[in-house]
Amino acid sequence: MADDAKKTVLDLSVLLDAANHETIEFEAALRRAKERTEAVKTAIVETAIQMAKEGAGQAAASPSLAAVAASLLVQAPRPTAPAEAPKVEVAPKVEAAPAAVAAAPKAEGAPAAAAAAPKAETAPAPAAAPKVEAAPAAAAAEAPKAEGAPAPKPAPKKPAPPDSGDPATMKVLELARSQGRETIFDRAVKMKPCNIGTEGICCKVCSQGPCRLPLTKAIKDGSEKDSRLGLCGATPETIATRNLTRMISAGAAAHSDHGLDLVEVFKDLAEGATADFQIKSEAKLRSMAEKLGVPEGESLEIKELAKHVADACLGEWGRQHGELSYLSLAPKDAYDRWTELGVKPRGVNREAVEIMHRTHMGVDQDYENIIFQGMRCALSDGWTSSMVVADLQDILFGPPTPQMANLNLGSLSADKVNVVVHGQYPHLAEKILEAANKPELIEYAKKQGAEGFAVTGLCATAEELQGRHGGGGAGDYLQQELAVVTGAVEALVVDAQCAMEALGRLCDCYHTKLVTTLAKAQIESGENVANLAIKDSEAGAEAERILKMAADNFKKRGEVNIPAEREEMEVGHTLESIGKALGANGQGPGGALAEAIQKGRIKGVAAILGCNNVRVKPGASGQDPHVDLARALIADNVLVLTTGCSAMALGRDGLLSKEAASKAGKTLAAFCQDTGLPPVLHFGSCVDNARILTALSEAAKSGLVGGLTGLPAAVAAPGWTTEQIVTTCFYFVASGLKVVLGVTLPVQGVPFIDKYLNEGLAAKYGGSIFFEPDPMAAANLIGETLSQKRAALGLAAVN
Repeated sequence: MADDAKKTVLDLSVLLDAANHETIEFEAALRRAKERTEAVKTAIVETAIQMAKEGAGQAAASPSLAAVAASLLVQAPRPTAPAEAPKVEVAPKVEAAPAAVAAAPKAEGAPAAAAAAPKAETAPAPAAAPKVEAAPAAAAAEAPKAEGAPAPKPAPKKPAPPDSGDPATMKVLELARSQGRETIFDRAVKMKPCNIGTEGICCKVCSQGPCRLPLTKAIKDGSEKDSRLGLCGATPETIATRNLTRMISAGAAAHSDHGLDLVEVFKDLAEGATADFQIKSEAKLRSMAEKLGVPEGESLEIKELAKHVADACLGEWGRQHGELSYLSLAPKDAYDRWTELGVKPRGVNREAVEIMHRTHMGVDQDYENIIFQGMRCALSDGWTSSMVVADLQDILFGPPTPQMANLNLGSLSADKVNVVVHGQYPHLAEKILEAANKPELIEYAKKQGAEGFAVTGLCATAEELQGRHGGGGAGDYLQQELAVVTGAVEALVVDAQCAMEALGRLCDCYHTKLVTTLAKAQIESGENVANLAIKDSEAGAEAERILKMAADNFKKRGEVNIPAEREEMEVGHTLESIGKALGANGQGPGGALAEAIQKGRIKGVAAILGCNNVRVKPGASGQDPHVDLARALIADNVLVLTTGCSAMALGRDGLLSKEAASKAGKTLAAFCQDTGLPPVLHFGSCVDNARILTALSEAAKSGLVGGLTGLPAAVAAPGWTTEQIVTTCFYFVASGLKVVLGVTLPVQGVPFIDKYLNEGLAAKYGGSIFFEPDPMAAANLIGETLSQKRAALGLAAVN
C-alpha cells in the first residue's frame, strides 16, 4: 500500500507539472491517479508528509512534488485510521501558466511553497494543518492562511500570439474555423509536444522499451549525479545521439531518393525511353560530366554523354569505397580537415545504411563516434546527392534566372481552373505547366465554364517552377490546407515530402481533387483522393489527364474566398547571377563575391533556410521570426541568401525585391544600388541549399577570404521542421560554418551534448550548432561571428 501511495503522490506531481507546462502527460497522470483504490487514499497523505519531511530525494528534485505534498497536508489533517481519512481528489488540470496557479494555504511552521498546487475541489479546508519540520526549500512561495482567507484571483492570461504574421493566412484560417474545418494550427493547440521526445531521451530501438529517461532538475543543476540508464544500460547521450543521427540518415535519404528518381528520368531520356523530357542546358551537362570525371566527356556526342553522366551518378550513390567525385570541389581547408579526421564520405546509400546499423541496439555506444557517422552521412548528402539534384534539374529544365514572380493565396484565380502542384519534384509539375498552355486544353477548360488554367505551387515545387518560369506560388508548408479552404482549388497535385495526410480529409469538405503522383507517396485518408502512381515515361499524357480532371471539377465549385494578398518578389538567383551583377570578369563569380566581402562592400553572407513551423509564433514585432532575423541582418549590412519556405516568408514581407534595399544598412544599400541586387536573394527550393554551399565554397576557394571556415558567413534555420533540414544543417557544420537554429534539436535531455554541438564540433570541423529562438539575438550572434571572422582575416570592420 505504501508503494501505491508513493506512486500516487508522484502521479500528482506529474499531473501538476503537466498542467503547468501543458504537456501531453496530463491525461495519463490523471488516469493513473484516479485508478488507485479507496484503501490507498489514506496512505497518500502519510506518504506526502514523509516525502516532504525527507527534504532530499524526489520532493527536493521537483517543486511540483513539494507543492503536492504541501497541498495534501493543508487539505486534510493527518489521519489516524482509514475510516477517518478525508477524501483527496486528484488535482484538477491547471489551464494557466505556473505563476497563475492558485497558491495552497501555508502549513503551520512550514516554509512557503514555490508552486503550490490548486486546492482539491471536495476537500474542506482545515482549521489547522500539522507542522512539517523540514519541507523542501523548493516549495517556497508564501500562500495565504486557509482560515477566512479569500481565494486568490488567478493572474490574467497573456494573450496568445497570432497564429501567423501573414494577413492572408489569418483571414483564411478564421474562415476555416468559422466553417468548422480543422487545420494544423488547431491541431497544434490540442496536441502539445511530448517532453520526453523533445529531450531526445526516449529509446525504442528494441522491444524491451521504449525506455524513457527524463532529465530531472537535480541532474540539470548538478546536485544529483546522472545515473539514468535504459534497460540495456544505454546512457542518455547514447540514446539522444542515436535519435539525432537517425534524423540525419532520414534527411539524407529524402534528398538521395529525390536525386535517384531524377537520375532515372535523365537515364530514360538518354536511352530514348521517354520523349517527354529534353536536355535544356548542354553547358550544364558538360560541366557536370567534368565534375564526375567522365572520361573524354568533352569529345562525346550529347546523347552519349548523357548516358555516361547518368551511369556515373548511379555509381556515386552506390559507392562503397574511394572518394566521391564532387568532394574535389570543396575548399582546401575543408578537404584537408575531412582527410585528417577520416570523415570523407562514401556513397550516401552506404553512409545512411551504416547509421541505421550503428544505432541498432547494442552496436555503437559512443556518442562522439555516433555523431561522427552522422557528419559523414551529411557530407555525402551535401556534397553529392543535393548538388547532383541541382545540376540535373538545371540540365533537364534549364538553370534558374532572376525574374519576378508572385506569392501568397491571392495568386489563386477566381475565374480559371486552379491546379496547385505541391512537394519537391519538379518534373511532372513542368509537364503540367507546359500542358496548361496548350490551346486545345485551354479550350477544354472554357467548355467547363473557366477562362483557362492557373498553375501555382506550394513549397519547393512552387519555387522550382518560379525560378525558371516566374508565375505564382500559392504558399508555403503552413498554407497548404488553407489553399483548399479558399474553395478555389480544383486539383491539388502532390509528389513527395511536406504534404500533410490531413489534406485527404480536408479535400472531402470541398470540391478539391487530391492527386498523388508517386507510388512511394500515396495518401489513404479521404474519399476525394486519386493515387495515380505515374511513370516518368507517361508524364506528358498524365499531365493532360490531370488538367482535364481539374477542369471537370470546376463546375463543382461552391463558395470561393480568395484573399487579396499577393506579393511580388524576385526569384531565380544563383552564384552565376551574383557574379554577373558584380562583373565577375576573369575571377569567376565566387571570386567576385569574395572580393565584395574583402573590400567591405558587404559585411558577409548569411543563409536563412528551412521550413516554417506551426509552433514558432510571430514575435513582439508581429512578424514571422524569419522576417525579424532577415531585417536585422540586412540592417547590419549582411547579404542574405534564402531558400524554401523561409524564402516565402521573406517574400511576403517584400524583402525579395530591390526596394527592400531601403531597409538595409548604409553599406549594403550602396552595394544593392550598384549591382541591382536585392539585399535578400532567393536561391530556390530546399534542395537548392546545395547552391548556397557551392556559392560559399567558391568564394572561399578564391584565396581572398581564408577558406570556408574563415569565410565571414553563417547559416540560420529559425523554424526548421523536417529531417532534411537537420541533414542540411549538419553538412554546413561539417563544411566549417556556424549554424544557428530557432528550434531545438532533440538532445535537450543531455545538457552537455548541446555544448558538444558547438564547442566540440567547432574544434574538429570548424563549424558549430547554436540554439537561439530569439531572432534578434540570433542576428546579433551571426553579426558578431562575421565581425570576428573579418578581424581574424585582417579585414576592416563594416558598420
